[in-house]
Amino acid sequence: MTESQGSLSVRSAWRDVPPVQVRQFAALALDEVPALAHDILREIRAEYPALPVVLDESGEPMALIGIRRALEGFVQQIAAAEGGRPVYPLEVFQEFGRGEGLHGRSLDSLQAIYRLGVRLAWRRLAEIGQQIEIPPPAMYELAESGFEYLDGLVDQSVRGYAEAAARQAGERLRLQRKLMDLLLSERRGDPGAGAPADFGHASGSRSAAAGAPGARSALDERAARVGWQLPERVAVGVLLRPAREAVAPAVGQGVLLDMETEQPRMVVPDPEAAGRPELLRRAMAGWSGAIGPPVPLADAAKSLRWAQAAVRLMERGLLPSGEVLHCTEHTEALVLLQPEELIEDLARRCLAPLAHCGPAHGRRLAETLLAWLETRGGAPEVAARLGVHPQTVRYRLRQIRELWGDEVDDPDRRFELELVLRARRLRGELGRVG
Repeated sequence: MTESQGSLSVRSAWRDVPPVQVRQFAALALDEVPALAHDILREIRAEYPALPVVLDESGEPMALIGIRRALEGFVQQIAAAEGGRPVYPLEVFQEFGRGEGLHGRSLDSLQAIYRLGVRLAWRRLAEIGQQIEIPPPAMYELAESGFEYLDGLVDQSVRGYAEAAARQAGERLRLQRKLMDLLLSERRGDPGAGAPADFGHASGSRSAAAGAPGARSALDERAARVGWQLPERVAVGVLLRPAREAVAPAVGQGVLLDMETEQPRMVVPDPEAAGRPELLRRAMAGWSGAIGPPVPLADAAKSLRWAQAAVRLMERGLLPSGEVLHCTEHTEALVLLQPEELIEDLARRCLAPLAHCGPAHGRRLAETLLAWLETRGGAPEVAARLGVHPQTVRYRLRQIRELWGDEVDDPDRRFELELVLRARRLRGELGRVG
């Protein structure tokens, strides 16, 4: 608010009013303040019957106190010889704004009430001005000052409203983080909680910990405090910030989002609901990360583990980056690349026959073996998959039989060979074909 807006705008016409007449006007107006405040409150409550009545410690309506103090502040400013800054009842009108914010209402109705109060007050002040014969031009300027004064009161309410909104948003985020911590940590630390067996599939069972009445009631309570309806299924996402000060993605109502961690997390309710994937895709534009598989609510920690695993692979360059990918679309990579030590141990045993081949030749044989395992076709089919001559494939297949012998006919050995070779292809150690 500027200096000119903050001071009573009594210009030439009002300054021409004799001081004794100004004091007379102010005295009469002050005498009217108590009754006028009651009249204004009565009219406001008639116009806005749903307006809550908040009492102070003495049992007096806060609205009545605010109206009375506002009128007194304005009249006292009129009586000041040289003008100056008006005296606003800060705490009362800031509290009005805070009340609107805490109850989830907008400031529109509050401002409408203020305007109604000013019109009613001006009606009485105009009668006093006419009674003591203050010139109309001076009264016009006084009316303008009254609306400037109103702007100051609205400003105080806006400050209180913004303060309440910020406090409420902060409290909601705190409660939301506590809900997410409970939801995502229910099975963390359980030695038996490895990779979820129902990856990519619906599961009707709930874990013992999450299904326990105590844990369930705690989850219900925290969800209720943030107005989150517990869904049947969820998917948990882990995000990578595009920039340190990146604005939170507009994921929409219902999606829990925690931006306080280094890698933000989100819980998506009913992830398979119609329209949800498209809404998320638009909201996550510019972000990267991973969304775990849809799971029953009690298994949210499982979805989180898959999302974390996917993000680690993204950071290593083994999964596409620059987008938010869905784990269910990268099952092969997550299953084969995550247990790295086990796959490497299996690879050393299964691919031992290639140890004495040169790197380039060994790679060609490995690619041919994988193409043969995947197609189970003859030389022409494998050659078409590799883009080489069938005769070349026949030569390589003879070498493969010499190196592995009957093992390539054993179903278990073929399965293990295909696993380790697919893992190497996913890591870029073998060429992609087909």
